[in-house]
Amino acid sequence: MRRYGRRQLLQGSLVAAGFILLAGCERPDQQATKVRRIGFLGTGSREGRAFMIEGLLQGLRERGYVEGQNIVIEYRFSDDRDDRLSALAAELLNLKVEVIVASGAPASLAATQATSTIPIVMGAFAAPVETGLVGSLARPGGNVTGMSTMTSELGGKQLELLKEIVPGLARVAVLWNPTNPVYAPILRQLEAVAPTLRVKPQRVEVRVPGDFEGAFETATKQRTGALIAPNEPLFVNRPKTIADLALKYRLPTVMANKEFVIAGGLLSLGPDLADLYRRAAPHVDKILKGANPADLPMEQPTKLDLFVNLKTAQALGLTIPQSVLLQATQIIQ
Repeated sequence: MRRYGRRQLLQGSLVAAGFILLAGCERPDQQATKVRRIGFLGTGSREGRAFMIEGLLQGLRERGYVEGQNIVIEYRFSDDRDDRLSALAAELLNLKVEVIVASGAPASLAATQATSTIPIVMGAFAAPVETGLVGSLARPGGNVTGMSTMTSELGGKQLELLKEIVPGLARVAVLWNPTNPVYAPILRQLEAVAPTLRVKPQRVEVRVPGDFEGAFETATKQRTGALIAPNEPLFVNRPKTIADLALKYRLPTVMANKEFVIAGGLLSLGPDLADLYRRAAPHVDKILKGANPADLPMEQPTKLDLFVNLKTAQALGLTIPQSVLLQATQIIQ
């Protein structure tokens, strides 16, 4: 049997110890990636917000975040019971999320009331300055930043489109949810533009999904010639419901989101909401890397998309002027 001297035994022990140390020290690229945790607080349902969520996930993937791998998203939805949003926001805080993505005005308001320290990124908010959520778009201040939709300016442009398309238009029904504080600036702007177009807007209240049918009945009885459904979560989540009712009651209707036209609605004019959520992802990324939301300017849409459904126009007996078609982002035959 071979004999080993003390020096050889010592060298062997050092080599063995080295192997053990190397085994426990992975290269930087082998080290476990830190999993980040964010919250998503949504007004309405996951189904209704699905295209916005996919926009956010796309933006996160573009920055190296893959859900279920290096980022966990805790989803909470009000399911049309906005009184639950405060409790849902508290749940997210208890889960120690690092940032909350708020989807819909009621969700954004609930999140800001729940915390003044956890960063909040709004996916698409109509009037952040007017409602006091931020100091200014350039310098939000506080713990809130994200995307603004400029919805308060859309009503007038949508009204102009309807006036151009519907002959002799004199009265326009405007769906509104009085529980949503964002509606004040939207309605003010719309009602300020209406007299110049010689059109009278008439508010028709919708608070819950069960109010839609009655709202269209009321609009018809009031002899309105068209209808506007502003960018309210209750409406945005149900483009097919509104499209079907608009056809049933033969009311030319315009919304902000293109999903309405894809579902059979006549017109949509507004920002691409999915793209706004994709563009909100860099805010999340910067915050996770240490940025202060107070110093991250809120961004606005770079363009408005006009979608037109010619099949629906034909069903309503309308001819879309060439001047409108030339502005269209997409025409659905």
